[in-house]
Amino acid sequence: MIIPAWDSMGILPPVRPGALGNSPDRSPYPVDLVAMVDRFATSSERKTILDGFLRLRRDLHQAGIVSGFQWVNGSFLEDVETREDRPPRDVDIVTFYNLPSGKSQKSLVEQNKALFNHERLKTDYNVDAYFTELGQFINQTNVKLITYWYSMWSHRRDGMWKGFLQVDLNPINDAAARSQLDNFHEGVCHE
Repeated sequence: MIIPAWDSMGILPPVRPGALGNSPDRSPYPVDLVAMVDRFATSSERKTILDGFLRLRRDLHQAGIVSGFQWVNGSFLEDVETREDRPPRDVDIVTFYNLPSGKSQKSLVEQNKALFNHERLKTDYNVDAYFTELGQFINQTNVKLITYWYSMWSHRRDGMWKGFLQVDLNPINDAAARSQLDNFHEGVCHE
């Protein structure tokens, strides 16, 4: 799916332009990881952030987290360079994942403490990361958590509606996304 263009406010629209308000063609927009890299690797700062995001995905995959999806958001998806005269500082990610076979939430975290350390992820990967386990019973707490993320991420701090992306957690496109980013690092960028 094609990522919508920024609107006049420099944000992704919450509903694809031209679609009805109740259209399913809305945020979070499911996109291919390579398309995300291609669209947002437009500056050295953005390339550094994407590099961290891809390294985090690699490390999640090595820990056995290969099934689920990630919501991608934050100023990284906005035209902050024009609107605020600054580059994005990081990318915001919520990883909705299925536990690896034979693992419990407790054993996964104990064996991969660094991957679940919020401050380390911001420092080492330029990712403001959060995690939600899939496959749990739907109860009031889980519904509240999902609606929290959706409501927080579908609005800017000033209350303006905005869109965000969803990428599959499956590693099938990661090598191509890495290659695309590495080519951009070598100066073959679409800027």
